[in-house]
Amino acid sequence: MDKVRLQEELKKSMLAKDTLRTSVLRLLLSSLNYYEIEKGGAGYSATPEDVLSVIQKEAKQRRDSIAEFEKAGRQELVDKEKKELEILQTFLPEQISEEEVVKIVEQTISETEASGMQDMGKVMGALNVKLKGKADMGMVSGIVKQKLSS
Repeated sequence: MDKVRLQEELKKSMLAKDTLRTSVLRLLLSSLNYYEIEKGGAGYSATPEDVLSVIQKEAKQRRDSIAEFEKAGRQELVDKEKKELEILQTFLPEQISEEEVVKIVEQTISETEASGMQDMGKVMGALNVKLKGKADMGMVSGIVKQKLSS
């Protein structure tokens, strides 16, 4: 995924008059531009990994918002955020299932010889390399905590 492809997707959505998709893509490109400025100013160009990172950040914000709006009983906002999240997920790599994540976590714990919560950082560091972009790292962290504390 790169910035040019996102710009092409924006043009397509504008021509199709898909207002929600257009809005999400504009926000995503804006976040990406901000990221580039933050990283190196006008001369910096985002790598595909940077683009993926920005998309993941935006998707995480939507998941967090959905949880907060559900607590507040704001169903119309929950629905809007879910639709935006669906659009963002089309630009992310296929996510692996929770069962697969559990297997990878168990395998990584044995590889790193982790014995308790004090080894959480070591395990998460190894998992970050293996699962970045493929799984919600919040979920991964929860699974690691559960496995290391039992």
